[in-house]
Amino acid sequence: MANLFLAVGPWMVRIADVGPVASGFWRMALAVPFLAALALWSVGGRGTGASWKLIAFVAVGGLLFAADLAAWHEGIVRTKLANATLFGNMSSFLFAAYGFILARRLPPPLQAGALALAAFGAALLLGGSYELSERNFAGDLLAILAALFYGLYLMVVDQARRTMAPMPVLAIATAAGALPLLALALALGQAVMPEAWTPVLLLALGSQVIGQGLLVYAIGHLSPVVVGIGLLTQPVAASALGWLIYREAFTLTDAFGALLIAAAMVLIRLPTPSLATEAPEDH
Repeated sequence: MANLFLAVGPWMVRIADVGPVASGFWRMALAVPFLAALALWSVGGRGTGASWKLIAFVAVGGLLFAADLAAWHEGIVRTKLANATLFGNMSSFLFAAYGFILARRLPPPLQAGALALAAFGAALLLGGSYELSERNFAGDLLAILAALFYGLYLMVVDQARRTMAPMPVLAIATAAGALPLLALALALGQAVMPEAWTPVLLLALGSQVIGQGLLVYAIGHLSPVVVGIGLLTQPVAASALGWLIYREAFTLTDAFGALLIAAAMVLIRLPTPSLATEAPEDH
C-alpha cells in the first residue's frame, strides 16, 4: 500500500510549479505538522523515550533522505522517467543485501529466486522505455546517487525502529531534512513559492505522511529483504499511472514484468529461516 502512494510522487514533482529540489522541501515541510501530531498521539504525549544519541542518529537519517530527494527530483527532470525509476529503485536491492549482511548469511535458494524474479521483472517492466544516452547521463547518475542515499536512509530507519515507534522516527527525520532542502533550492536559484499548492500538498500528504508513514511502520515488522522487494512495486504502480494519466504504452512485456514482481512478493513471504533479528514491538 505504501508504494502505491509513493509512486504518485514523481508525477507531482513534474507538475509542481517549483524547482525539483524545492518540491522536496515542500514535501518535507508541509508534512512536519501532520507527522508531529501523529507522533505525539502515538506516544500519548509521553515523549519518545529515546536517547539524544538515537534522536541525532535519526536526524542524520533525515539528512540522508533529504539528499535522496534532492538527487532523485533532479534526476526525474534530467532523464527519462523510466531511467530515473530503474536506477532509483536500486535501493531495493541495496536494502535487501543489508538484510542478508545483518543475518550473516547468503540468501536461501527460495529467496535468491525471488530476488532474481524481481530484478528480471523490473528490467522487463522498464526495458521498453529505458534508454542510455549522453543526454540522460547526468540524470542517470543523480538517480543512482539517490538510490544510494535512500538505501542508507532505510538502514537508519530499520535500526531506529528497533526501539522507537514509527511516527516519531519519521517526524524527526522529516523535520531534520526540510531546511537543508530549502537552503539547497535557494542556492540553486530554483523557484520556491508555488502558485498552485495542490501538487506540493499532495506530495507531502501522499508521499511523505501516508507513503513514508506506512513504509516506516512496515520496516518495524518485516525483514529488509521483504521490504526491499516490496519497493519494486513502485515501478509497477508508476507504469499503471503513466498508462492511466498519460496514455503511455503498457505492453504484454510490461504486464509480464509486473507479474514476475508479484510472484517474487509471494515467494519472499513463504516460510524460511529468519534473516535478521526479530522486529521490535511498537511503543
